[in-house]
Parts: sequence; C-alpha cells; structure tokens
Amino acid sequence: MAVTSSTSSSTPMNPLDIASHGPVIPVIVIDRVEDALPLAEALLAGGVKVLEVTLRTAAGLPSIETIARNLPEAVVGVGTVLNADDARRASEAGARFAVSPGYTSAVGSACKGLNLPLLPGVATSSEIMTALADGFTFLKLFPAEAVGGIPLLKSWSSPFGQVSFCPTGGITNTTAANYLALPNVRCVGGSWMTPADAVRSGDWARITELAHATQALRTAL
Repeated sequence: MAVTSSTSSSTPMNPLDIASHGPVIPVIVIDRVEDALPLAEALLAGGVKVLEVTLRTAAGLPSIETIARNLPEAVVGVGTVLNADDARRASEAGARFAVSPGYTSAVGSACKGLNLPLLPGVATSSEIMTALADGFTFLKLFPAEAVGGIPLLKSWSSPFGQVSFCPTGGITNTTAANYLALPNVRCVGGSWMTPADAVRSGDWARITELAHATQALRTAL
C-alpha cells in the first residue's frame, strides 16, 4: 500500500529548499528495491539528505515508497517525471519533490495540484520563458554538458536574472565546483555518488565516502 505524501497534509517546501540542504543532489537509478534503504542510509551517513530517485526503472517507485516510509529524515524526491500520472503516483508513494527532464504546463499544473514542488527541466530560452510564465524560477538545466554547460548558464544570467539553476547531466565530481561558482547556480545534480558497481556489490561504505566528499563543495557556493 502506498504511503500518503507528506506534501498533501502540510505546507509544501519551497523548491529552493531542495538546494539549501547541500551542493549536490544525487541522481539515483535503482534496479533492485532491496538496495533502496541501505543506499539511502549510506548517503545520509555521508551528509547527503536530498535524494532524487528516478523513474528510469521499475524499482524506482517502490524504492521511493521504501525510503519515505523508513527514513523520514531523508528528503526523497522523484526524478524523470514525464506526465501528470508520474507525479501522482510518486506523490502517493511519499515523494516530497519532483524533477522533470523537460517542462510542459501539464506537468507543472499537476505538481501544483498535488502540492508537490517541481524542479522543471529546461534546455532552451523558450522553455525557460514557458516555465517562468507558469511561476517557476528554480529550474534544472538538462542535459547540462550536452547543451552548453557553463557558457550557456553565463549567457542566460542577464536575460534571465530572476532564474536559479540546478545543472544536471554530464557533471562530475571534478567539474561540479566550476558550476557551483556561478551566481545563478544553487546546486548541481549528479550520479557519481552512486556508481552502479558499488550499488550492485553493496559497497555502502564507498557511497558514504563519495557523499561525504561532496560536502567540501559547499565552499564553492
């Protein structure tokens, strides 16, 4: 049975609250539901509280429910939200925020109706303008490296001065600080904290170490 979303019974978090918990949001792909809890615990042990669990696998949704039910101290959200039904199912599972790879007004409206904070994905100026028109000012640049990365974010700082970004896609532990140094970047997303081989082998200590290392990036904020 799905848990009741925490956002449905209380005031929803401001999307910028997501960024306030740390410089990096791990983008998590889970293949086995049994890995969800130890993986989340390993990240928490390393000081990473905000967890984006993607819907790229069948295990994604039940993993969100498992984490939400057993680790209320974690801020677990859902990634790869493509439509209103994705948002609804994730909210029912206990997701506290949503992340989409692109943006449509239908997804934005659905998340607002669910009181589910949304970090919408954008890759063009037109998408930014659409998101702004719908009231979103904290956006995900995706796929960051492929669409222009740091030079693109710098060029957007003037016409879109009211917008803050969370770049995701192709960012590594060695390039994250360069993004975080930009004034219009509040945090970054990345998958390097949860390497697939470490998850498969249950090397939770390695994941905790990788999570802990990201805390040094706070100095770039």
